This record gives sequence, structure tokens and C-alpha cells, in this order.
Amino acid sequence: MAITAGMVKELREMTGAGMMDCKKALTATEGDMDKAVEFLREKGLATAQKKAGRIAAEGLCKVLVSEDDKKAVVVEVNAETDFVAKNDTFQAYVAEVAEQAMATEASDMETFMAEKWLPDTSKTVAEALAGKIAIIGENMNIRRFQKVVEEEGFVASYTHAGGKIGVLVDVVTDVVNDDIKEMAKNLGMQIAAMKPQYTNRSEVSEEYINHEKEILMAQIQNDPKESQKPEKVIQGMINGRINKELKEICLLDQVYVKAEDGKQSVQAYVDSVAKANGAKIAVKGFARFETGEGIEKKEEDFAAEVAKQMGM
Repeated sequence: MAITAGMVKELREMTGAGMMDCKKALTATEGDMDKAVEFLREKGLATAQKKAGRIAAEGLCKVLVSEDDKKAVVVEVNAETDFVAKNDTFQAYVAEVAEQAMATEASDMETFMAEKWLPDTSKTVAEALAGKIAIIGENMNIRRFQKVVEEEGFVASYTHAGGKIGVLVDVVTDVVNDDIKEMAKNLGMQIAAMKPQYTNRSEVSEEYINHEKEILMAQIQNDPKESQKPEKVIQGMINGRINKELKEICLLDQVYVKAEDGKQSVQAYVDSVAKANGAKIAVKGFARFETGEGIEKKEEDFAAEVAKQMGM
């Protein structure tokens, strides 16, 4: 039976599902509208599409580390409310997403979402998500994942506030013991608290430095007192401010938050642990996910929402 545009339109209006999903459902059911509706409901698409426009900025970050500590992954899965994020069903689903991400060879979200869902290979990751949306009743989104593999050391993890922040720390070392693992965990706490953007200064591009210098120069030129100072002094001021900024955004340059003297850098802390354990230690990199980071949360106007629902 030929599937017409009118049939697709009718099914879409009935279910709220996307056009391609409606066409797929009608094709699979040979144009039987009732069966097509059931098809979409079984896939969770009938209700998922209706919820897709809602902003999902809550949720969880989940870390998963292999038994040998050589491989780890961090994922972020979003929901609309913190209430759902604390739901056992949602948390179990996020754990399954982490397992999927640990096993995947995908390098982007589009490929990842098109993969077979490991707990039920009759579905894709996207279809399994749609089904979970129908069960939980909120819009959800697998936002991102990052995998870290380290054969010449280990990967440590840290989770803050029950999953609001997930951190992975890539450590290269020739010695692995409890002291060095504790150091890595402390670095995870540092990363969660202080939000570094880079591991060390070598990762900071010249373009970034030059851009910051231009901004600082403009600030000085707009200050009548500062702009009158000699060029050598101005350049010294700029370099000093750049250096201060790098100490804030580069992990190894930051002041170690647990330092007793309040002055020890993270690099100095790592070096002290290496010396105490007769080890060579290098922090190769890190991943830091914070739930809802960068997502604009919708400010709800409750009165307007009620009026809208009542047709006022």
C-alpha cells in the first residue's frame, strides 16, 4: 500500500511523533493507522516527540571505570527536573548509557545514537531513549560522553554532589599504589571545585594569549592613569595579569585547595607525592562534566502557564 503525505500528516497529528517516524510506522504496518499508532507507542515515540521541545537541564553525570583502571568514561544525561534525576529508574538508565559509552567506538553523538542499544539490540540508542521518555514522562537527552584510555598509568574518577559533576583524571606513572591513587582522587576534587580549563600552559593557544593581551591593553588605554605609564611598565602589567589568569585556568598552576600553607601549586603537590613514592608522575589530562552546564534553563511563569492551559 502506498503511504501518502495525508496519512503521514494524520498520524503525526494523532501522536505528536515526527514525520519520518510516522512514515516509518505506516510503512511497517502497511498503512494500518491503528497499528501505526501502536507501533509508535511501543517505540515510545508517540509521547517522546511531544516532550522534545521542553528544556532538559537537570540530570546526572555518571563516571564508569574499568576494573584495571586503564579505561574510563563520563556521560551526561539530562532530564527536566531534579526530582526525576533522583529517580531510581532514571539513575539505572544513566548507568546503562555509561556502559554503552564505555563499549562504543563512536566519536560523535549522531553515530552513538544510531548504534544498537546493548540491553536490547532490537532498538537503537535513540529508540531506547524515546521509550524511556515515555515511561518517565519527561523530556530527556543524552547530551555528551568522553572516554579516556591510559595504558601507561591509570584513570581516576571523582563524582561530586551525587552526580552533579563527574571528573576523570588521566595519570601517567610508573608506580601505582594507594598514595598515588589518593593523589589522583584529590586532583579530581580540585578539578570539580576549581573548574580549570586546561591541564597546563602548553595547552593554551597563542591565539588565546594574544586575545587576552588585546583585551587588557584596551582596558589600560581606557584608563587615564594607567595609559600614561611607560610602555615597558604597561607590558609588565599585561604579562603579570596574563600570568595570574593562567594560574587560575591551568590545573597544574592552580593553588592546591588542600595545601596547608595555602600556597602550594597542584604541580608541586604532584611532585611531592612522586618524590615520596619514588615514582615518575605526569598528569596527562582530565575531563570535567557538570550537569546542565551551558544550557539555558527556562524561567517558568506559573501564572502564564496556568492561563495558557485554561485558554485565557
